[in-house]
Amino acid sequence: MKKTVFTLLTILCAPVLLSAQSAQNRLTINADMGRHQISRHIYGHFSEHLGHCIYGGIWVGKDSSIPNTNGVRTDIIDALKKIKIPNIRWPGGCFADEYHWKDGIGPAADRPSMINTHWGGVVEDNSFGTHEFLDFCEAIDAEPYVSANVGSGTVEEMADWVEYINSDEDTPMTRLRRQNGRDKSWGVKYWAVGNENWGCGGDMTPEYYSDLYRRFAIYCRNYGENRLFKVACGASDYDYNWQEVVMQRVGRRMDGISLHYYTVKGWRGSKGSATVFDEAEYFRTIKKGLGIEEVLDKHMTTMDKYDPEKRIALVVDEWGTWFDVEPGTNPGFLYQQSTLRDAFVAANTLNLFNERCERIKMANIAQTVNVLQAIILTKDEKMILTPTYHVFDMYQVHQDATLLPSALTSVDYVFGDDKIPALNASCSRGSDGTINISIANAHPQKAIDLECELRGANVKTVSGRLLTAENLSTHNTFDKPDNVKPVTFKGASLTGQNLTVKMPARSIVVLQLK
Repeated sequence: MKKTVFTLLTILCAPVLLSAQSAQNRLTINADMGRHQISRHIYGHFSEHLGHCIYGGIWVGKDSSIPNTNGVRTDIIDALKKIKIPNIRWPGGCFADEYHWKDGIGPAADRPSMINTHWGGVVEDNSFGTHEFLDFCEAIDAEPYVSANVGSGTVEEMADWVEYINSDEDTPMTRLRRQNGRDKSWGVKYWAVGNENWGCGGDMTPEYYSDLYRRFAIYCRNYGENRLFKVACGASDYDYNWQEVVMQRVGRRMDGISLHYYTVKGWRGSKGSATVFDEAEYFRTIKKGLGIEEVLDKHMTTMDKYDPEKRIALVVDEWGTWFDVEPGTNPGFLYQQSTLRDAFVAANTLNLFNERCERIKMANIAQTVNVLQAIILTKDEKMILTPTYHVFDMYQVHQDATLLPSALTSVDYVFGDDKIPALNASCSRGSDGTINISIANAHPQKAIDLECELRGANVKTVSGRLLTAENLSTHNTFDKPDNVKPVTFKGASLTGQNLTVKMPARSIVVLQLK
C-alpha cells in the first residue's frame, strides 16, 4: 500500500517538478530588439614566436616534406579557413618587445639569429618574418594584428615598420620592400603599441607607458586610405589602476586598449595538469573562467568614465587556460593538451564577449597552434583539432551577427560550499534572419531542460550541433583525433514561439532557428 501511495504521489508531483525546473531554467530572447553587432574580430587568434607555435606548427619551410603552401602547412591553412578566423596577432606576446623586424626580412640565409630569452632560450633564426606572416594572413583570409616593439625598440623602428608594410609611395622603406619581393603594400590596419609593458614589455608604470604611447603612436602614420587602428597596452586581470591612468592620459589618441586574462590556478608553483584533474579542479577552473565577467565589467566602467560614447574598443588580445606543460616537454614552450574542460572555458568566455559587444570589438585566444589553449596541435606530419577548435567552429555563426538582448535564469552547479550558474548563453541574429543560440551546460552530471521564449520572432525550424564527451578530461590525440567532435543535436523542439532544449550534462550546443 505504501509503495502504491508513493508511486501515485510521484506521478502527481512530476508536472510540478518539471514546472519548477522550467522556472529555474529559462531563456527569454527579444528577437526584434537587437542594436549592436558582434564583431567577427572577437573570434581572433594569437600566434607568438613561442615553442612550436610558429616553427613546426604554422611554418615548416618551403622545402619540407610536409605539404605546405609557401612554407606554411597546408592543413593549418585549411583548418583556419574553415572556421573563418578574422584576425591573427603576431609576433607576440613577450617576444614582441624584443623583436626587431628588420632581422626578419630579406633572403633567409642573410637573416641574423637571436636568442628567444623569454621562451626557452632557443635560437630564433628569423626565417618567419614580416613577409611570411602577412602572406600567411592572406592565405587564410585573416586580417593581421601586429604588435610593435616598445619595450626595447625605438620610435624610428616602429615608424619604419608601418611605412614598410603600408606605404606605396617612393620611399626608402617601400623600395626596400619591393627589393624583397613585394610591390604592393599590405595595408595593415590593426597595430598594438607595445605588449604587457607593465611586465615583460619593460616593467613600466602606467604613467611612464602613457607618455611613451603618445610618443610612439604619433609617428605611426596613415598611408593612402588606410586608417590605423592603434591599440594601447591595457591591464592584466585586476589591475584597475593601470586602466584608469592610461584611459585618463592617453584617451582619444588610441582606438583600443588591451586586456589580458588567463584562467590559471596560480602563477607560482603547479598550475595543475591539463588532462588529469578531479571535479574540484574542474569546478575551480570553470569558476575562474567565469571570473572574467566581473573583470570585464569593472574595466568597462572605467572606460565609460573617460569614453562615454564608447569610441575606444576593449581588446582582450590574450585569454584562455594555462596549465602545466605536458610531461617531457620544454617548460618554456607552454605545450598543453586541450580537453572538454577547455571547451567550456572557451564557450563561456565567448558568450560573455558577445554580450558585451558594444565595447568589446576584438579578442585573441592564446594561442593558435601548440601553445596554451591551442585550437590545433601538430606532431610531424600529423595534425589534430582540439575541443576548443570545435567551439570556434560552432560559434562562427555569431560573427558579425546582431546581438539579441536576452535574459537567462539557471539552476546552480553546486560543489561543496560554492556554486556557479550551470548554464551560460548568448543569442544573435544573422544577416539572413537566422537566430543563433549558443548554450553551455557546465554541470558534469545534470541534464537540464531549458525553456526559451522567443519574443518578436517568427521561426519554423530548429537545427543544432552538440559538443560533449563521456568525461570532462576527454581530449583528442594523434592516435584518436575524433574523441571529441561536434555531432547533430536533436534535443530541441519548437511549439509555436516557445523552444524547449534538453541540454545533456557537460554539453555545449549551438542552435539555429529559421
